[in-house]
Amino acid sequence: MTAITASSEVIMHFTIKLEDGSVADTTHNAGKPAKLVMGDGSLTENFETCLLGLKEGESSSFTLAPEDAFGQPNPDNIHHMDRRHFGGETPAEEGAIIAFSGPQGQEIPGIITAVTGDSVTVDFNHPLAGKTVIFDVEIISVQ
Repeated sequence: MTAITASSEVIMHFTIKLEDGSVADTTHNAGKPAKLVMGDGSLTENFETCLLGLKEGESSSFTLAPEDAFGQPNPDNIHHMDRRHFGGETPAEEGAIIAFSGPQGQEIPGIITAVTGDSVTVDFNHPLAGKTVIFDVEIISVQ
């Protein structure tokens, strides 16, 4: 059995849970596992460190503090926008998640946290920022 190293390609199922046990994300809903190349920057260094040494067929669970997972919320990522920029397919409703275009044309999701008069508050922090998360992983293959 091959163990995960710093350059492995890993196929795994994962579930991300919050401390109250609620599921934030899981590959099981899609019915297919995730593919990961260690060191490609798609996961934090702390998450990858937790995977090192795991082998095919192994399952593990680890808890990451906010600093080790999705970081703390950054106040600079909260923006106030004019309500006239919303409407039609992008209504200004609290709790709505809207994809905005970033400076390089990439999509950046923002969550509307408040609508006051003509001002709409949009939070561009990761939805799990500031949260302790529990990762359950099931390693399917390692190459």
